Amino acid sequence: MRSDNSADYQTLSQAIGVMSKGFMDGYTVPLHSHERDQLLYAVKGIMRVRTEYEAWVVPSNVAVLIPAGIKHSVTMHGAVDMRTLYIDPTTIQDYQQTLCVLTVSNLLRELILELSNEAIEYEKESRAGSISRLIEHEISRAKDLPLHVKLPKDDRLQKVCLALLNDPSDNRTLDAWAEIAGASTRTLARLFESDLDLSFNKWRQRVRFQNALEALSTGCRISEVSRQCGYRSPSAFSSAFHKVMNMPPSSVRLNGLGE
Repeated sequence: MRSDNSADYQTLSQAIGVMSKGFMDGYTVPLHSHERDQLLYAVKGIMRVRTEYEAWVVPSNVAVLIPAGIKHSVTMHGAVDMRTLYIDPTTIQDYQQTLCVLTVSNLLRELILELSNEAIEYEKESRAGSISRLIEHEISRAKDLPLHVKLPKDDRLQKVCLALLNDPSDNRTLDAWAEIAGASTRTLARLFESDLDLSFNKWRQRVRFQNALEALSTGCRISEVSRQCGYRSPSAFSSAFHKVMNMPPSSVRLNGLGE
């Protein structure tokens, strides 16, 4: 039996260890951190990952890279079949050690699954060691997707962001939100830039695309997703999504494709 206790993977002698674990819909792993970097990947199901000031949606065709020591929680949407790579960053070359969402190629997916079937500990020159080195190469060349959403610290900004997180389709202008926040339009625009490093429109778009990614991964129709995201037409949504994500909405899948 392979261990599903993360503590057993923090002091391995090799660069990468893979833990397999299943979770029920709605289960939340509370705020925690690890000694090693963590690549969190769902073979099946969708995860929502949150740190104190950032959030991600992680369907089956992407993974989130979490550096060691960063406290985070994970909530499951649907039954989740999780693979977690615990990575020693000191042994890997050309490896980005920042919080980010990465594309998972078909090759990387199969390599992760193969390594999860090997012994937890393995020799560098073994089959598992060869698979591990290929995983290192695939991670280093994976595309970084602009999917993380920073969460605000300012109380006025929190009112606006919480409302948009609850309803991404809300098309109210910054002027309208300024009245709700109790700040001038100029002040609110400045807060988005200083607190969230994005303009109001760019931040709202990221929230919308996070929700779109989750909906598309469960097979939701593009016409419905575009409505949920506040777009006037599916074609406008598809164009914007493709431009930012470097892939059309129809390519996002879990058990099927968005129409």
